[in-house]
Amino acid sequence: MTLAPSDLATIAALRPVQTRSISPENFDGSVGGGGRATEGTGAECARDLGAGWKISPSVDIKAGETFDLANIQGAGKITHIWITTHTDNWRTLLLRAYWDGAEEPAVEVPYGDFFCNGWGVFAQVNSQTIAANPHGGFNSYWPMPFRESARLTVENTSDLDVRVYYQVTYEIGGDYSNDAYFHAQWRRSNPLEDKTPHVILEGIEGQGQYVGTYIAWGVNSNGWWGEGEIKFYLDDDTDYPTIAGTGTEDYFGGAWNFDIPGKGYTEFSTPYLGMPQVIKPDGLYVSQQRFGMYRWHLLDPIHFTTGIPKVDIQALGWRSGWRYLPLRDDIASTAVFYLDRPTARRPRTPSADDLEVHLATGPVPDIGATPPRAPRD
Repeated sequence: MTLAPSDLATIAALRPVQTRSISPENFDGSVGGGGRATEGTGAECARDLGAGWKISPSVDIKAGETFDLANIQGAGKITHIWITTHTDNWRTLLLRAYWDGAEEPAVEVPYGDFFCNGWGVFAQVNSQTIAANPHGGFNSYWPMPFRESARLTVENTSDLDVRVYYQVTYEIGGDYSNDAYFHAQWRRSNPLEDKTPHVILEGIEGQGQYVGTYIAWGVNSNGWWGEGEIKFYLDDDTDYPTIAGTGTEDYFGGAWNFDIPGKGYTEFSTPYLGMPQVIKPDGLYVSQQRFGMYRWHLLDPIHFTTGIPKVDIQALGWRSGWRYLPLRDDIASTAVFYLDRPTARRPRTPSADDLEVHLATGPVPDIGATPPRAPRD
């Protein structure tokens, strides 16, 4: 039996587990293994102080390479991830997680989208499972149990080396045999096909629960854009879903266009849902509105017995005569769910061009990048 997780109600309970942590100062989480580095990205800064004085606080990941953030053997549960890197890297890094030696990842999501910052522009997020703090301190509290092993990786899809700071905290010694595996999948429609809902999740087999959605929504037309419904097709559903929402802003916990009269679109962030990001046009290169929204089904998980055939969301605005207008927006979604198996059907791995967003101050994305990106032959 899995004991209750630590929270305010159970924090005083004694549990037969131990805490471990992996970071560039302790790559394998070994007992007494922290702060022993003699080489690392901080070695020059600590040249007057020596070992134990922040010798290895971060790692450099070369262009095109994949780095193991954590490789854990044995049963356990990841309880917290803290990570940071430059904003230019938020859509060029791919975060993956593999459970129990599986060859296919259960998590494959762009770094920024996983932490509800899909547009490469910082947004404060104050939720129970994801906290994004100034300026790019990203935190995940999603429980990630495993029975045999866990591997977290970051792939650098860009043409430049990137520097990453991170810490992965986990526990060992518990019984995780009845826990489901954490999954997260990313899909993008850019632009959405005509009169076609955006697919958030598809073809999932097994028992589990759907627990969260993040969407980076780019509007490509004037007028209101969030009239569309989200639909959850569960178990044996085919033509019609078991759960049908009433509108985009309704699903994410808002109402009436997220518009406070006199203020317009208004950001909000709560433990379970929010729209923490509204990016407005600047009259020059940022030509259209961009939004970031999340909904965590923590108190209302969507349970399924045999699978999830599909989750999709419509993009609807208005046209004359009070008629709905199907939109062709830029929609990038992250679906979060727990499943009774470590792998699931997933979309193809996105390319660097699939991931790219352009919200720079210059006409070309490379202008203003850090470090500067020169033209290539």
